[in-house]
Amino acid sequence: MIQGDKFQEFQEMGKELVAFINSSQTEKLKLIKDEYQALFDKQVETKRIVTQIIKEKAETEKCVAQKLLDMEEENRQRERELQSLEEQLRQYTAKSPIMDSELQFLMGELENLRKTEQELDILQNEVDEDTTEVLPSAVYVARLYHLITKIKWEYDTPPNILKGVHYGPDLATPINIDTSQQSRTDISNKLWGFVSTQW
Repeated sequence: MIQGDKFQEFQEMGKELVAFINSSQTEKLKLIKDEYQALFDKQVETKRIVTQIIKEKAETEKCVAQKLLDMEEENRQRERELQSLEEQLRQYTAKSPIMDSELQFLMGELENLRKTEQELDILQNEVDEDTTEVLPSAVYVARLYHLITKIKWEYDTPPNILKGVHYGPDLATPINIDTSQQSRTDISNKLWGFVSTQW
């Protein structure tokens, strides 16, 4: 509508210009020229303002688009982080039963070590008591061998039978040797085979 008004103004100005040329009135021509120049200046200023508005709008749209792209990238990054955390949680959840069973096993081992330590303390106390008392040499030697070899002998056996139990780190092994059928060296080697070399 504004453009239609301007076009109409140009038409009227053109008619007046033609009429002036026909009448040769310089004052009127100057007035028309000034009006035309003012109209032209107004059009140039309007064009400059509209161009500035379009540029600002384009700049705003560009900024908004960049912010939108940045937000989308940030959302994708957060989604990747969330997926990574979910995967880690799944892995930890899957490992949890294994870790629980390992923890129970280690707790059992710890309890066994505590019991062994208590037994060793008891044995140490017994040894301490035995060393302060005067013991017959045979009993003293037997106890000393028991502490070193971890073999507990049965004493109520026939003279040619060695009978007892070796208490190793994993399991107890029964001992039953007929001394009349084996040499002393074989018997000695067999018994020393039970003794651990780790101190």
